[in-house]
Amino acid sequence: MSFFADDKINFEILKKRAFNGRWADMADGVIPLTSADPDFPVAPEIKQALIEYINGGYFSYVPPTGLPEFGGCLARCLKERKNEIIDENLVLPVDSAASAMASIARSFLKPGDEMICFDPCDFLFREAALCAGATPIFFPAKLKGSHIDLSDLEAYITPKTKMLGLCNPHNPYGVLYTREDLEHIMSLCEKYDIMIMNDEIWSDITYSEEKFLSILTLGAERCSRVLSVFGYSKSFGLAGLRIGAIYATDKDNFEKVVESSHVLSTVGGATSLSQIGAMAAMDRCYYWVDEFIKHLQGNRDYALNRLNKMPGITCHRPAGTYLLFPNVSSYGMTSLDFVNTICEKTKVKLVPGGHRFFGDLSEGYIRICFATGRGVLTEGLDRLEAGLEFLNK
Repeated sequence: MSFFADDKINFEILKKRAFNGRWADMADGVIPLTSADPDFPVAPEIKQALIEYINGGYFSYVPPTGLPEFGGCLARCLKERKNEIIDENLVLPVDSAASAMASIARSFLKPGDEMICFDPCDFLFREAALCAGATPIFFPAKLKGSHIDLSDLEAYITPKTKMLGLCNPHNPYGVLYTREDLEHIMSLCEKYDIMIMNDEIWSDITYSEEKFLSILTLGAERCSRVLSVFGYSKSFGLAGLRIGAIYATDKDNFEKVVESSHVLSTVGGATSLSQIGAMAAMDRCYYWVDEFIKHLQGNRDYALNRLNKMPGITCHRPAGTYLLFPNVSSYGMTSLDFVNTICEKTKVKLVPGGHRFFGDLSEGYIRICFATGRGVLTEGLDRLEAGLEFLNK
């Protein structure tokens, strides 16, 4: 019995709880293929772990740097799943991956510094730089075949460049970086003494064509300049628990991040329930993730086949994430006008490209989340196709 059959989705609960542009934010009848949040309930072991903790009846303070077991859980799963070797003592649970990115930026950036952010890419890199008072410098991340062309990256480095944001797998392209890509990025950062903010929140969600390769596989010594981010919303559906983690290979750099995270003053930090849920996920629920990926790969292939047959749309195949990033520029509309028109005419909600979410070079694109049941996805694509018929009249 699959966890990911259409009848496993509880729309009544989603309409009450799924915010951030999903079901609870939608008018009746609208299908949201929007924010990257699964429509399926979490693995049963996560629910059971939370229930058992709650039944204990105490919600006491946790250590500022996290429950003692948390670092060991993350170190084990990174080694077993992705061949990343980290020190369990250099792991910090925090209240979301977004918070982790902001803490890293505050640790190593100051006003007047520059941070290279890929465009398009998730807006949180830009926002992390800005929260530290630094200036984001946008590198045009253009696809060359199935990968991002990094040949001109060095031209965007200046004496003010202090950090580079690496999103691996890349959101919204779904691209995985090759060893050659990672060597090129690392060599430039070594040459110019640049820190790397390494976001691997999507690293569990990859498909059969390519294998995920972390920059940390280049070795702990070379990666002393790398501060990595992981989260539990994409793999395990725990967005509402607001739980993420920062990990490092260099003790001094890690301690800078701990200081910037505000956990020592109790202003920041992850809740006990969040850490319990995340540890249950890491220790007991990767079987669920593996089944989820099989479901997602079927959805990806189905949606990609349909999209590339629709008039005026082209879409590349992502090797990771559960996101598609179709080009709709042939319709001569802004991305926002396109998604608003489609929603108005057919009641399917999509995410627009453009500066707000992904950067200026994402204009003319839309993003589609397919972490849902096949029936919901089919209906959503049917509605998109009907909306294109209206636009083509």
